[in-house]
Amino acid sequence: MAEAQGVSEGAGAAPTIVSSPSPKFPLTVYEVAAASTIVVGSVLGLFCVYLTMPAADYGFLKFPQTLEDLQLLRDDLESYTRDYTIQVLVGYCAVYIFMQTFMIPGTVFMSLLAGALFGVLKGVALVVFNATAGASSCYFLSKLIGRPLVFSLWPDKLTFFQAQVAKRKEKLLNYMLFLRVTPTLPNTFINVASPIVDVPYHIFLLATSIGLIPAAYVTVRAGLALGELRSLADLYDIQALATLFFIGIVSVTPTLMNKTDTSP
Repeated sequence: MAEAQGVSEGAGAAPTIVSSPSPKFPLTVYEVAAASTIVVGSVLGLFCVYLTMPAADYGFLKFPQTLEDLQLLRDDLESYTRDYTIQVLVGYCAVYIFMQTFMIPGTVFMSLLAGALFGVLKGVALVVFNATAGASSCYFLSKLIGRPLVFSLWPDKLTFFQAQVAKRKEKLLNYMLFLRVTPTLPNTFINVASPIVDVPYHIFLLATSIGLIPAAYVTVRAGLALGELRSLADLYDIQALATLFFIGIVSVTPTLMNKTDTSP
């Protein structure tokens, strides 16, 4: 089955719509083998990083599921980080990239932890680096085996995203920046859907590395006052959301102006 089909409309052509996968098993033997190798290799790599950590009471090293868990982990990790900074950095990066690659929820806790342990500047740099690396890994993994997953989980969002990307080919970077800065579409969806709708990797990479900075700053800065947070909703108040949308509108303005200039 062809991966995409054109739909003509009058004198022009409508955006190419990605076709749904075949009802039969959607992955080839090669794709299943490649995906399995990636998953197993990633898990083994994470385990090896764990084994390189210095001897200590590892009882506190568990992934936080609530803010209370995160606050306890922060308290335990503060002295550990002072003594074993490099090991903690390597472990932090490995866990963050693993979670981002395989769409495991909870990276917001990792971003808060970066602020609590490393401060604003180092924390933002760390979060943006790991989020970009993990998003890139997710992009290429989705390019390999993601089509059936995207169609089954987000069929409507995929159709919308495909149409928007097709309309903004000339200013695609601005549009991708807008999506990264604002909560218009979930970041997880953007990571897995971008290769499906033919967003070039260099645009994906640039938009991700720049567009995630504002949200990373908000979250990392909140990590400095971790004890004062009562819920994750406290991270994004009206002022923070308004600021993010303002930055997003500024980033997408060239696209809107270009459409106005080219309209008859």
